[in-house]
Order: sequence, then structure tokens, then C-alpha cells
Amino acid sequence: MNRKITGILLALLLATVGTFALVAYVQSAKEEAVAGERQVDVVVVRDRIRRGATVEDMRGAVDTSKVPAKVRPEDAVSDLGALDDGLVAAVDLEPGEVLLRSRLVTAEDLARASVPEGMQELTVALEPERAVGGTLGAGDTVGVVLSFEPFERDKSQGGGKTPNMSHLTFHKVVVTSVQFDSNESTPSLGGDGDDEEEDVERAPSNRLLVTLALTSPQVEQVVFAAEFGHIWLTAEPADADESGTRIVTLGEVYGSAAVAGAQP
Repeated sequence: MNRKITGILLALLLATVGTFALVAYVQSAKEEAVAGERQVDVVVVRDRIRRGATVEDMRGAVDTSKVPAKVRPEDAVSDLGALDDGLVAAVDLEPGEVLLRSRLVTAEDLARASVPEGMQELTVALEPERAVGGTLGAGDTVGVVLSFEPFERDKSQGGGKTPNMSHLTFHKVVVTSVQFDSNESTPSLGGDGDDEEEDVERAPSNRLLVTLALTSPQVEQVVFAAEFGHIWLTAEPADADESGTRIVTLGEVYGSAAVAGAQP
């Protein structure tokens, strides 16, 4: 009889404990669900924000919206006022996207890109038209064209002159820094000077100092071209086709027969 009563009491105790555990679990799940539905603030881009824009520049181009906490990105910005004023946009920010802390960097970090291991940095001074109109920035990749006017060959090389030559010599070269005086610019193509009609971006009128990450042999070739020839840079993204390049002379441009026929 005592054993039967003990069994009944034990069953009641287990049932009670199980009930409390179930209630606690349900309450916890409910609290998590409620917390997930809780509305939190996020900063959302309203107007396109250009790469390099400061936090102050962003103030007139963003709105604050509320989203459920469970869908808020972990590094979403909830208040521009809480950000360091020294931060800038690392990339172009498009309308509708949530502003993320990971898309903001210091101005110093934006101005320079890391140098690939084993490479050296070399700076060349170029007119804007030789450097994609001055639109290059740190982190971009470029093609490097080396161009030369005729050289006198010495006797050991047979004498005479070399032809004019141009060649897209290097591909996907990393730009680590670009410097120029942004206050100097050519007149806009926008017409009579009305700001509302000037939609054409101004180009720098002075030379740019473009720093490239190069191997040691590339350094020698680029320096030689800077001293005795000309350098052009192309905007060459990762998916640009590198095939079909060759050393181009006048005969390559027009065809050897056409060049011969044009000679007096």
C-alpha cells in the first residue's frame, strides 16, 4: 500500500515538474517571438550616395525607418549621429538599401589600397586624359599601355631607327592611391553656368599622381616609359578581356601595304 501511494506521489511530482517546464518553454518561445517582432530603427538610403561621401554629406540623403528586430542586419546603422564624423562611404550606396557599418571606412583607408604581397609601389604623373579622365580611385585595377617614339639603334643592333610602338603591356594592376588638386577643374560642359543644368561631371585640369602596385621588372619598364616614352592607363576590371594584344606599330594600325603605298 505504501509503495502504491509513493508511486502516485512520484507521478504527481513528475507531472507538476513537466507542466512547469512546458509553461517555461512556451513563455520563452513567446518572448523570443515578441522580441523578433519588436520594431527597431535603421538608416535607409533615399538618394544615391557616392563613394567617398562623408557622414555629414549623407544626412540629406537618408531616412530612418523601422523594421522587425529579427530582420535587422547585425551591422545596420540606426543613428547617423552615433557615427564618427571621419567615416566615409566605401562604395556607392543605392536608394533603398540599409546603411551598414561595414560599408563605411575612414577617409585614410579609402584614399589608399593595400599593396599585394611581394609588390612595390611606384607613382607616375599623368595628364587626366592618360588616366581615364581622372576618375580612377584607390583599389581600382588598370591596364598599363607603354608607348614609344622611334629610337636610334646602335651599330650592334644593326643601326637605323625603331618604329613607333605601343603595347598594352600589363593587366589588372592595382591602383593604391590617386592624388590631385580637386579644386582645379576645367569648365563644365553644362552650358551657361546654371547649376540646375550642369549635369556633366567636371574633370581635373592638372596632372594626377597615380600610384601603382608593381613587380620589380614592371617597375623598371614603367620607369623607362616615363623617362623616354608615354604611359596610358585603362580602366580594366576583373572581367576585362586581355586577349588579342600585341605590339602595335604604324604598319599594324593601317596595314603594312597601306603604309608602304603612302610613302613618297
